[in-house]
Amino acid sequence: MVLSHAASTGSSDDSVHSTFASRYVRTSLPRYRMPDNSIPKEAAYQIINDELMLDGNPRLNLASFVTTWMEPECNKLMMDSINKNYVDMDEYPVTTELQNRCVNMIAHLFNAPLGETETAVGVGTVGSSEAIMLAGLAFKRRWQNKMRAAGKPCDKPNIVTGANVQVCWEKFARYFEVELMEVKLTEGYYVMDPQKAVDMVDENTICVAAILGSTLNGEFEDVKTLNDLLVKKNEETGWDTPIHVDAASGGFIAPFLYPELEWDFRLPLVKSINVSGHKYGLVYAGVGWAIWRSKEDLPEELIFHINYLGADQPTFTLNFSKGSSQVIAQYYQLIRLGFEGYKNIMDNCQENAMVLKEGLERTGRFNIVSKDNGVPLVAFSLKDNSKHNEFEISEYLRRFGWIVPAYTMPPDAQHITVLRVVIREDFSRTFAERLVIDIEKVLHELDALPSRVAPSLLPNGDATAPNDKDMERQREVITLWRRAVAEKKKTSGVC
Repeated sequence: MVLSHAASTGSSDDSVHSTFASRYVRTSLPRYRMPDNSIPKEAAYQIINDELMLDGNPRLNLASFVTTWMEPECNKLMMDSINKNYVDMDEYPVTTELQNRCVNMIAHLFNAPLGETETAVGVGTVGSSEAIMLAGLAFKRRWQNKMRAAGKPCDKPNIVTGANVQVCWEKFARYFEVELMEVKLTEGYYVMDPQKAVDMVDENTICVAAILGSTLNGEFEDVKTLNDLLVKKNEETGWDTPIHVDAASGGFIAPFLYPELEWDFRLPLVKSINVSGHKYGLVYAGVGWAIWRSKEDLPEELIFHINYLGADQPTFTLNFSKGSSQVIAQYYQLIRLGFEGYKNIMDNCQENAMVLKEGLERTGRFNIVSKDNGVPLVAFSLKDNSKHNEFEISEYLRRFGWIVPAYTMPPDAQHITVLRVVIREDFSRTFAERLVIDIEKVLHELDALPSRVAPSLLPNGDATAPNDKDMERQREVITLWRRAVAEKKKTSGVC
């Protein structure tokens, strides 16, 4: 009979194969200081992955316009190129060529006045925020040059927008010292009024920014009317105030769903357009695009020529190093889907938005704030929020996994609160029907609960009316709640 003995080497932890039985999960994760010792890669992966499970499910994040699903082949392309630094143009010339192809395709999609093989003027960016900063800088520099040439002061530039602009416009104004002049909203009209915008334009206006797809309700602003009114004002005053179109959300929608809509370079005063490739361009975050009408609209002095990496490299970006993956993914989507594929996807998104809208209307409990024509989303508010409000619906829907934002409108419509559901490529017909069912469940549950805000009259009128103190407390709570939501929106945006 042979007796064998197993030899044990190393510490007991090293022989334990289960991460959850090891010493690495018996202490809290580092929060302030780098740990002194290394840990096995399997343990590091497991404990971080487990903590990330507490995040929301991106596919159910209906607050976001950002793409949350791509084909496996595109995912593989992105992973294969994740170690490429986009700025190394001399080392990765093919990646640079793919970016240039994307710029050309998007410029033609936006009807830039180019020949069939003429190179477009544009650049890939981290997102629309960087694209807007670059476009704004170009407008500011062109205006400054014009004012200096005329011997006039150029220290007080302004830009005219609607109060519904995304927070990146406020960042541009603050960072680059440009006064932001906002056209206030009104109840029932939640985009910039073109006439009011043109009335605000003066000699110091570097441009008027129009939004093709408001983040509040998805509505397209009337760029054609804005262009016509501004042409007339420029003729009367001798100014040449241009237009920038923030097409972050709508730039990859309008050409496919509304090809006859004039909002792009077909309008003579539209000098630049930004669009988010990571929204309806169908690429993961973050990639955006800034496209100019012509070389004359991008001042040469803003372009840097560097030979840091062995060759002359013209660059106009706020960032230097960045990944190549998203640019490569954008090119994949453009050639993989083509015009036909993008149109099919946008048609499907719009149809699913209508399914959701009709389901909400059948409940009889909501007013629809969004428009049928625009970004495929549904913004809606309660017809009666005297007992329970939109914030509570948003909170209760999280129990079903749905992330649906509730927010107040900007001035002067801040008394309106809405919920918003963005319909992306991966939001199916079944999802739309399921969401309506879950919203109905939430409504029934809230109906059975007492008012969370303050006592109020019941529908049958048999309750005692609240006294003045109760009513005043209710008004204070609602005001504070809306103010907190508004401040949060200005900090993080709602897209």
